Formats: sequence, structure tokens, C-alpha cells
Amino acid sequence: MPDFLVISADLAWPLAVLLAWLAGEFIHRWTRLPRISVYGLVGFLCAQAFPEQFATESGNPVIVMANVAFGLILFELGYRVNLNWLRVNPWVAISGLAETFATFAVVYLIASAWGVPSMTALLLASLAMSTSPAGVLRVVNEARSSGQVTERVLHLVALNCVLAVLTFKVIVGFWVFETSGSLTQAISLSAIELVSSALLGAVCGMLVPAVLRHLGNLAREGTLAFALVVVILVAITHATDLSPVLATLAFGLTARHRRVAFTRTQRNFGAIGELLAILLFVFAVSTLSWDNVVNGGMLAFVLLLARFAVKTAGVAAFSQLSGIPWRKGLATGMALAPMSVFVVLLLEQTKNSGVVLVDELAAVAAMTVFMEVLGPIITQRALIWARETSKEV
Repeated sequence: MPDFLVISADLAWPLAVLLAWLAGEFIHRWTRLPRISVYGLVGFLCAQAFPEQFATESGNPVIVMANVAFGLILFELGYRVNLNWLRVNPWVAISGLAETFATFAVVYLIASAWGVPSMTALLLASLAMSTSPAGVLRVVNEARSSGQVTERVLHLVALNCVLAVLTFKVIVGFWVFETSGSLTQAISLSAIELVSSALLGAVCGMLVPAVLRHLGNLAREGTLAFALVVVILVAITHATDLSPVLATLAFGLTARHRRVAFTRTQRNFGAIGELLAILLFVFAVSTLSWDNVVNGGMLAFVLLLARFAVKTAGVAAFSQLSGIPWRKGLATGMALAPMSVFVVLLLEQTKNSGVVLVDELAAVAAMTVFMEVLGPIITQRALIWARETSKEV
């Protein structure tokens, strides 16, 4: 007779995804809240109720699928970034740089004053710089949002991601150097890794459009080709300890500027993309323990308030210089609230490189759980306040 525990472990993830989808649909219809807020909450509750069934080791297929889902989202985000617009209106990029590094400084100062060790405070600050592209893009697509605020938010999210990855990897490199004394290993975890990741994505972004032009039927075949290359990029970056975040983001950014069509109907990569996205949000918080959430809860609450205030004020301060009224500047800053999925997967990728930081960063666990639920709601409310969503939301 088959072992019931083995069967239940095999069924745990499919059942959790099904439960998350059902809960997301019902709660969205009743409350109009973002579905992804519900997905994360279901994932966290399932993992706490059945920790053994939801335990994931390195190389687990669930981790691979979650990273593929995140890669698809990052590709889409990169595809929607228009570098020409940033050159025409540099104040958008300047506001992003200002709010990102101001967030880093404020979070570091608060964490240090709280008694957190210097290196841990630096890691917390680098993670707080980020905005989750998964949370923001899913809300934007779900609400069918469009307009000045929406486009600025997407560009700022991409900038936040790049700066957060760069800063985090450099700090992790110094962490490794301090613990192992190997300068070569420290460098490989920072500069070489980052440059190689970006170059890999950029090369794919040039090759794929060239192949599609040769084959013809770009609109019909493009989405499948993009998805397949994202899967390959995620596999290569994991096998070589590169950054899938930078690789897939650079792939989307380069592909966009090679002028290959990616129509609105193809966003989210269809039904498979939707399924993988649910798995991603369920997985993101299933890796966290309740003990870490409780231990880091108070510090996380303070850091999240500071992060939200700095990002909102930082973007709003440059709103008129960048060509929008202060009200839309405030809405843009508020919409940068999500951070959970990006942080979890960045920590998971670092763990695969042999650096385990989850226990040292208990506050991150609490921040992740809070913002998994609240972040998408704040983004949705900000876009509604900016009057850029469909009437059904």
C-alpha cells in the first residue's frame, strides 16, 4: 500500500495552487482586492499548517517553476521599459535613483539604531531598495491600468530591481570575503556575476528577434519563442550561479528595442503564465517560518513604514520636474509598495550559491509576509486614485 505521507507530499503543491486560485477568485469577486494578495496568504497558511509537505530543497521542481514564472514576469517588465523615454525625460530616472538610495540610507540607519549588526543592516537596506516586479505587474495587468503613473511605476520598478540586485550582490560578496577570506570568491559573487548575467540576457535579446524576423510571423510565434528562451535563461543562470533577474530583465529590455511585437493579448504568457504566477506567489511565502516572522515583526513594521514614506516622498519630490502634478507623483511612489516575491527569490538564489541568510534576516520574513498581502492592495489603490484603471476594478 502506498505511503500516505509520500502521496500527501506529492499532492501538497497542486492542491495549494488550486486552493489559492479558488480563494483568489472568490475574494476578488466579493471585495475587488488583488488576487495575488490572496495567493500569498494561502501559501503562507498552508506552509505553516503542513511544514513537512511544503519543505523545498535546492533543485526542487517547484523552485525551478517559480523561477521560470518570475523570469517571464521580468521579461515582460523589461519589454515595457522604454529607454528612449528615460533619455527624453531624465527626471524619471533621477527620481528613481533618489528614492532608491534614500530608502537604502534610511533603512540602514534605522536597523543600525535597532542594534542590528552592520552587515545584516546593509543587507536589509539593499533588499528594501527593491520593488517586486511580480506584484506590480500582476496588479497592472489585472486592473488593465494604463497612463502616466502606470508607465512611471513600471520604469521605476525595473530601476529598483537592477539597483537592488547590484547592491545586494556587492554586499554578499563582502560578506563572503569576511567569512572565507577569499577575494576571488567575493568578486565572482558580485561584479563578474552581474556583468555576465546582463550580457547573457542582452545577447539573447539580439539573437531571438533576428531569428524571428528570418522565420516571419512575429506576432504569432514571438510569445512562444520568448517563453522558451526565458526557460533556457533561467536554467543557464542557475547552472552557472548567475543572476536570472538581470538576465531575463536584460533579455526583455533588449528584445523591445529590437522592435519585435509583443501584443497586449499575449501578456502574462496565456494560461500557462497564469498558472505559474499562482505557483510563484504561493511559493514565495511558503519558504518563511512563523518564528522568523514573529521575531522580526516589530522591526519589519518600522522599516516598512520608513520604506513606504521615503519612496512615496522621494518620487513625489520630483513629480513636477518630471512633468506630472504632485498628486500623480504621490500615487506613483505609493504604487512601489510591493517587495515580497523579489526578496524571497533573491535570497533563494543566494542560498543556492552556498550563502544562507534567511535566519540572519528575520525582519525580512516579516516584511515579506506583510507586503505579500498589503503591497498589491496599496498598488491597486494608488492606480485607482490616479484614475488609470478600468471601471470594473
